[in-house]
Amino acid sequence: MVSKKSKEVKPLPLLEKAKNSINGLMFDLPDFGYLQDNLKHDLRGYQKNALLHLHWSQIQENADNIYNQLMFNMATGSGKTDVMAAAILYLFHEHNFQNFVFVSNTTAVVNKTRDNFLNASSSKYLFSSPIIIDGEHVDIKAVESFPLEQEDNTIYLKLTTVQTLSNELNDPEENGLTYEDLANFKIAIIADEAHHFNVNTKNISKEAKFERSWESVLDKIRDSNKANRQLEFTATIDIDKQEVYEKYKNKIIFKYDLDQFMEEGYSKKVFRLQANTENNSKLLNAVLLNEYRKRIAIKLGIADFKPVMLVKSNRISTSKQVEQDFLNMMQELSSEYLKNFIDENQKFNSGSVALRNTYEYWLTQDLTEAVAELQQDFNLQTTINVNEGGQKGLLSDEQDFKNLNSLEDIDNPFRIIFAVAKLTEGWDVLNLYDIVRVSETKESLTLNSTNAEAQLVGRGARYYPFIYQNKKSYTRRFDNDSFERQLLETLYYHTINNSKYIDNLNKSFDKMDLIVNQDSPYNVYSAKVKKSFVRTDFYQQGNLYYNQVKKVPDSEYKTIGDYGIKKSTLDINYNLSTTESKLHDKFYSGINESNIRYDVVADFSNAKDYRLIKRAMSRNKFYRFSVMKKYLPMIKSVREFMTSSNWLGSLRVQAKVPDEYDKDLTQIDKLHVLDKALQIIQRNVVRNYQKERGTNKFVPIAVKDVVKDYNKAVPKLSNKIVSEIIEPKKMLKEDWFPYDYAITDKLESLLISRIGSWINELKQKHKNIYFIRNEETIAKWSLHEFEDSDVKHYEGYMPDFILVLDDDDVMYQVYMEPKGDQLLEKDAWKQDLLESIKPENIEIIGETRDIRLYGVKFYTTNDGRNIYEELKRKNIIN
Repeated sequence: MVSKKSKEVKPLPLLEKAKNSINGLMFDLPDFGYLQDNLKHDLRGYQKNALLHLHWSQIQENADNIYNQLMFNMATGSGKTDVMAAAILYLFHEHNFQNFVFVSNTTAVVNKTRDNFLNASSSKYLFSSPIIIDGEHVDIKAVESFPLEQEDNTIYLKLTTVQTLSNELNDPEENGLTYEDLANFKIAIIADEAHHFNVNTKNISKEAKFERSWESVLDKIRDSNKANRQLEFTATIDIDKQEVYEKYKNKIIFKYDLDQFMEEGYSKKVFRLQANTENNSKLLNAVLLNEYRKRIAIKLGIADFKPVMLVKSNRISTSKQVEQDFLNMMQELSSEYLKNFIDENQKFNSGSVALRNTYEYWLTQDLTEAVAELQQDFNLQTTINVNEGGQKGLLSDEQDFKNLNSLEDIDNPFRIIFAVAKLTEGWDVLNLYDIVRVSETKESLTLNSTNAEAQLVGRGARYYPFIYQNKKSYTRRFDNDSFERQLLETLYYHTINNSKYIDNLNKSFDKMDLIVNQDSPYNVYSAKVKKSFVRTDFYQQGNLYYNQVKKVPDSEYKTIGDYGIKKSTLDINYNLSTTESKLHDKFYSGINESNIRYDVVADFSNAKDYRLIKRAMSRNKFYRFSVMKKYLPMIKSVREFMTSSNWLGSLRVQAKVPDEYDKDLTQIDKLHVLDKALQIIQRNVVRNYQKERGTNKFVPIAVKDVVKDYNKAVPKLSNKIVSEIIEPKKMLKEDWFPYDYAITDKLESLLISRIGSWINELKQKHKNIYFIRNEETIAKWSLHEFEDSDVKHYEGYMPDFILVLDDDDVMYQVYMEPKGDQLLEKDAWKQDLLESIKPENIEIIGETRDIRLYGVKFYTTNDGRNIYEELKRKNIIN
């Protein structure tokens, strides 16, 4: 394992100020429901956080002066373009921006973004269709110049490369765009790949001079109107350079690094597979691995799973020759050749987990059939070479661009791409699974070359959200599963075994915080059930328990309470964007119960308020009967929903208004507050209309089906140590732990040690004590939230541990879960579920003896939530 050198962390004052201000706010966070309603993808937590940082900066009184140029430093693949799309809608809705300039340094990025923002028929389109905000249709129109007469509910978007924009403004033609024209408009600039607009002033090369002129063009546009904004986005901002740091230390408003992105599961895992083999052998290895992955997907019932390969070389002539050699090899491939190839390469590549498993798989298959399949999937028609024409590093051919940006589409035939340097920016591909480095030269060993490769690997690491068991996931789900399933979420980078090259490659990975694992054998840890435990009655005849789920018939959705809305009054923080800006800071920093008043906005039982309520409902497309009926099957009309006591008829909406605002709320003010209340109701209705839910009836699962021998493969990291390392903990002498080893992270290990410290005390009351580690890879069981929970979560959940205590008369089983502080808020519902499990709340099916099930609070470091006292209160510990 190569440990990562610690970097000097330079302070970013604006980012820290934003974080501290947001963390200290004492008000409900802004309701961005209209953003989610009008975006194709659900916003992830960090993306919402980015928008919250933007919102914080823009509600400051001095935003026009000091927050008019902001940088979002977000990892490759983290969905910067989704944040851009949301920012456009945010600036349009909250700050009345209609005119936007999207700018980048490459045509490829501009073309990709044109599909993202304007082409509703493209699979890459990021908005919902149509866009509806406050009940009004909003159009996005592409323009070359902004119209003087601007239509309501229209966003005007100019997409251009910075070179074209610079030429257009600095050398205007007749009727062309000028700086004077732009000064007439309030404009927001969205600058992508913005690191190209930064200049190292100590060393101004020819290229840097161009970039300097681009930078000044954007500065002049932004400065032409004090209301203008410039939002910059990049994954690579080199703040190690003092000049860049000084420029951006008070402009970086949000930062989300690649290592955090990968550790949180939003990317594929990345493995480096290294071997000293000639090109065709390396390519055939990659093809076998790639096709093995496709067959795994077919076996698991994953439809239309097409893993793609990229073959990377340093020269166009080399790329063309390697492509031709590859096609010749595939055309001449035979079952005899394939068998000999696998037999021979097993000796040389035994150190590769991926290739070892791949060879073993194919040797169990009909190789004649395999060759036919490989020739069908890898041939001239499924191969694309993107090296002709255009500038270095840029895609110029429009058809190539379309092919490469639609690789996930069902009707896209391409499985293998040959390229030199055209896919570094502006390429959004999700189903890239193998990158093969061929014909390495001295140039490919240099740090400059490996920096470019690291960027390419970072793009290939984007997660492919395939549908498995009728569910689409945007994060990895097989990290603790079999090698085969992990293969569906893993990118392999096939390289040479050269020490200088590997050293430079690791430096490049470190520079961009890219976590890359070695494809040497995993650390495979084994946990075996102790023979002494197998001999116990509890193992032989005992059970553990989980609760049943049941179908929820439509007939049970009879009231608004069935959707988790229990309160008769909704209190909404008044949105001060409609009032004097001088109140903003005071309100957002100091609101509490002592300095607010409650103004009634709408009483649904009062017919006098119906006009306002109907108007608010008409502004939200959800409250059309045809839409509502999908989620509220028992309602007969919109009016019934609005007036019946079973629905909203008893609801009262109040505004929480600061005392400093000494005016009565206007009808428009009330309408805004009511909009927010209806959005909250909508989200609860949509979230809680489900077909299954947990019950309080618990059923048995045999202990022997849960407690089994298992292996856990923990990958070695090539260039970085993650925060939580999984290691084996020896447990041979602890008779209360069923396994010889506990394979755990640090916090889990601390919980086991804590239980061990209580054993003597527990033995005073209980004859048999077992602390069982659950592994989801062994038994498929889970707990589900009870049906009477106020806020519903329908997914299953398996706690990490069960403490079993048996005193002959009574058996206690206690569900326990260690949890890091960073997950306490997100997983609070799981703790609520655990604490709802107690004998008086549940019924155990099929048991004759006294079994008492409990759940306890999460275990945090040093028993921060004091589960010891909780067990004493339950009379489990004396």
